[in-house]
Amino acid sequence: MKYVASLRYGVIFKKAFCDVEIFTQFVKDFTGIQLEIDQVETEKSFDPPIGNVNSRFDLYAEDKKNRVIVDIQHQNFADHYHRFMHYHCAAILEQVSSAKDYSPALRVFTIVVLTSGNSHESAVATVNFDPIDLVTQKPLGEIEHRVLYLTPKHWSADLPAAYQEWLRAIQDSLDEQVEESEYHQPQVLKVFDLIQRDDLTPTDRARMKDEYALEELKRKEYKEALALGEAQGVAKGERNMQLSLAKNLLQLGQLEIATIAQLTGLTVAEIHSL
Repeated sequence: MKYVASLRYGVIFKKAFCDVEIFTQFVKDFTGIQLEIDQVETEKSFDPPIGNVNSRFDLYAEDKKNRVIVDIQHQNFADHYHRFMHYHCAAILEQVSSAKDYSPALRVFTIVVLTSGNSHESAVATVNFDPIDLVTQKPLGEIEHRVLYLTPKHWSADLPAAYQEWLRAIQDSLDEQVEESEYHQPQVLKVFDLIQRDDLTPTDRARMKDEYALEELKRKEYKEALALGEAQGVAKGERNMQLSLAKNLLQLGQLEIATIAQLTGLTVAEIHSL
């Protein structure tokens, strides 16, 4: 048994996966791409920003053929899939802005790791950008960009063995203890070594606390926004009912405007405007 820091935290995930050996093996196992890189950047963004939102990538690496983005997310918000599609497209558009045509020099792969689980209970979902022939259902081999959404909580034995080991390892770390004997991939074992709880720096621990506090704040704001939206929806529904009732009473022509106002809660001026 080894005691580790949870990979739900961005600071811990980046601590392990910015290691070139770990990053390249992780990418190879999920995409089949063998990267040739010397470093993995963290907190990468483009200058100038692409579009109206400045995308920032947790982990970023590229060689002469490939550009790979890996992001870690714990809280599953409503825009999860759309947000990272935006990041992916930004990494494509950044190349096109300086190219002679619309064909980017680098293939772009975005891998999103969601540690909390999703409503679909899907462990691995993929978006392939290559056009598919409608009749033969065969890809044309024109566009190689791809997005992978990984959710370790939902891993299963139906997945390829290489997928299983990574997903199980990430999920296993969430309770901050792992049984190393259950894993065989050298790079997975190296992850556990890099995130040993006793080896964390004071800075690591401080950033973990900050992330947790920010996560709680976002969750609270999200719930408040949902509650506000529901309240506004109820108010709008009541308003529509009032207006509909007033219109029906007016059409009957049997009641005074003032009486309709009392019955519906609308003002006389509002009823006159119907």
